[in-house]
Amino acid sequence: MEDSIANLLEVMVRGLVANPDNVKIEKIDAKDKDFTVYRVIVDEEDMGRVIGKQGRIAKSIRSIARAAATKSDEKIAVEIG
Repeated sequence: MEDSIANLLEVMVRGLVANPDNVKIEKIDAKDKDFTVYRVIVDEEDMGRVIGKQGRIAKSIRSIARAAATKSDEKIAVEIG
């Protein structure tokens, strides 16, 4: 089964960065089985574009991903780095 949250994150982040081919999304299962961490990896030069001024873009990305995860009753966190 495809991971819809990872796909959503990839689509959002690829639209923001200058080097979309270097965007990677890692899914990390936490020790708690109901909690999943998604790590968004981008080029160093694109980091500012993904985080945004005062972290506003990063906060929006996290909010959208959490909202999408609630459809399937998942608990997630999104790390950018």
